[in-house]
Amino acid sequence: MDFKGSEMIPGPRTEDHLPHTAQAAVKIVIVGGFGVGKTTMVGSVSEIRPLTTEETMTQAGIGVDDNYGSESKTATTVAMDFGRISITDQLVLYLFGTPGQERFWFLWNGLFEGALGAVVLIDTRRLEVSFDVMGRLEERGVPFVVAVNSFPDGPRYPIDELRTALDLPPEIPIVDCDARRRASSRDVLMTLMRFLHSLAMSGALT
Repeated sequence: MDFKGSEMIPGPRTEDHLPHTAQAAVKIVIVGGFGVGKTTMVGSVSEIRPLTTEETMTQAGIGVDDNYGSESKTATTVAMDFGRISITDQLVLYLFGTPGQERFWFLWNGLFEGALGAVVLIDTRRLEVSFDVMGRLEERGVPFVVAVNSFPDGPRYPIDELRTALDLPPEIPIVDCDARRRASSRDVLMTLMRFLHSLAMSGALT
């Protein structure tokens, strides 16, 4: 076969290969409103080069997209973000970040398929956006934890006040995080895994 003049498509990088010790993989979704840090979290914690579908924001979104608190943001996820992290030598998490703008929320149903759990990222400047997000997870029966992403101008509230404001039952974990920091994002994922384990042990996770 003559490959002269053809362009070879590069394969995956060595560091992107799935560890040979991996025995189980779990799908996790990272959800939240526009500009809460989903793409940032996937990028900070992923051990492989993350796949992103960010596109430049245009005039078409004016009056349609609610970018309050993120006025300086110039790009937005239009399909999904994807990353991977090994929790142990045997357990691998596949991370799927959802688009935040409401006009792309129709894509969420496909991303929720097969997901064992979710992280709901919230911005304390826009708590009201979180209600629809959590409602969709509850409708699909996807267990979730809530991660409060740190923003310099975001108000700080005690966990108990946040729980009341978000109308969350006491068993759902709420944690602070900085989505820019790998260690902080990993701690959020570990909180989710512990929560899922507790649900499985109690028989609540099927």
